[in-house]
Amino acid sequence: MTAIGMAGWLAQAGLRNMPLEELVDGFGRRLNEAGLRVERMFVGMNTLHPMVRARSLIWDAGAGIGQHFEFGHSEIDSKEIRNSPFAAMLRDGIAERRCRFDTNETLPDVPVFEELRAAGMTEWMGWVQPFGELSPQVGSPTEVEHAERLWLVVSATTARPGGFSGEDVALLREVLPVFALAVKATSMRGIGHGLLAAYLGNNPASRILSGTVLRGEVQSVEAVVFFTDLQGFTALADTMPGRELIALLDDYFNCMVQPVVAQGGEVLKFMGDGMLAAFAVIAGNRAEVCASAVAAAEDVLARVDALNLERRGAGQAATSLDISLHIGRVLYGNVGSDTRLDFTVIGPAVNEASRIEALCQPLGQALLISQAFAEAATSSQDRLISLGRHRLRGVREDTELFGLARTPPMSS
Repeated sequence: MTAIGMAGWLAQAGLRNMPLEELVDGFGRRLNEAGLRVERMFVGMNTLHPMVRARSLIWDAGAGIGQHFEFGHSEIDSKEIRNSPFAAMLRDGIAERRCRFDTNETLPDVPVFEELRAAGMTEWMGWVQPFGELSPQVGSPTEVEHAERLWLVVSATTARPGGFSGEDVALLREVLPVFALAVKATSMRGIGHGLLAAYLGNNPASRILSGTVLRGEVQSVEAVVFFTDLQGFTALADTMPGRELIALLDDYFNCMVQPVVAQGGEVLKFMGDGMLAAFAVIAGNRAEVCASAVAAAEDVLARVDALNLERRGAGQAATSLDISLHIGRVLYGNVGSDTRLDFTVIGPAVNEASRIEALCQPLGQALLISQAFAEAATSSQDRLISLGRHRLRGVREDTELFGLARTPPMSS
C-alpha cells in the first residue's frame, strides 16, 4: 500500500470514529503490507479525565493488541513512567528519536531498549505528536495547576537487519501525522465522554453526546430519589482551612458515590455538602430498584462510620450523614437558561425527598424512607420500622415515614 492509500484509509478510519484498538491494528498491518516489517508498536496518550492521566497499548505483528496500560494522576511520576523512552522527549520537546540495537554502541539507560535488543529487534523509532490543546497562559484567570497540552506518543520497532531503511523512515514520517489525526478524531469523543461522565454522570454524558442537548428536552420517568446531606458542615466550613475542607468533602463523597454507582444508581449532582442521585424504574421493577437503593444507603452509612473512626483516630474532624429515599415520577433532562444547562431531575418527588431528609436530625435517624418507597419496596418491608406520621414543609398532608432495622443511629 502506498503512502497515499494508507493516508486515505486512516482518514476514513478517523471520520468513522473507528475504535482505537482496531485503528492501531489496521495501521500496523498495513505498514507491514507496505514492506516495513514493523514488529511492535506502542501508542499512548494523556487524557483530561480526573482519575486517569494517561492510557497506552502495545501492538504486536503476530498477536495484535496484547497489552493495555492505564495510569492515574498519582502514578505519573512512577518509575515505570520515568523509565519510558518518551519521558525525556516530552520533557525536552523532542519530536522524533531513533535507537539502533544491532551495533556495539552503548544503549541509553532505558530498560525497554534492553528488552527489545534481547528480543532480537534492530531499531526503535519514537515520535511525540502534540494535539494542539494549549495550556492556559501563566498568570491568566484560567490557569490551573495541572493544565497541559494533549499529546500522542508512538513508537515502531523492527527486526529488519540494519534497522529501518531510508524509504521506511520516509514513509513513516509521511503517514504518522495522518495516523495521529485519526487517533485524535476517534479518541477525543472518548475523552469528551469521560469528562462529561465525571461531571454529569454516565447516562447524561451518553445522552448529551447522542444529541439530547435542547433546553427543556425532558422525559417523565419513575425513579427512586436518593438524597444525602452532611450534618454540621456549615460549622466545619467556618473553622477548617479551605484545603482541609475540600479533602473532607472528597472523603465523604467517595463514601456516597461508590455504593450508589455499584447498585446501578446515577449520581446527578453535588449540592454543596449534599448529593442527589436517582435509580430509574424500568419495566416495573420497583421492588428490585428499591432493594438496590436500600443496599446502597446501608453501604454508604457503613462507609461513613468507618471513615469517621479513621478520621477521629487521626485527630481529624468528622461528621454524620443523613439519607432520604423516596420514589415517584420525575422530569429527567435539560433544564436551565439558553446559555447554561443542567442535566438533572426535577419535580415534586425531588422536593419531597429533600424535605424528608431535613427530618433525619429531629427524628434521630441517619436514614428516612417515605411512605411511597415503603409501599414499593416489597422485598424490604419486613425491615421497615414506622416512625409515625409527619408534616413535610410545603406538603399539604402528613405522611408516614420509616426507618430501617439495624441501621446505625446518627452519630454525634
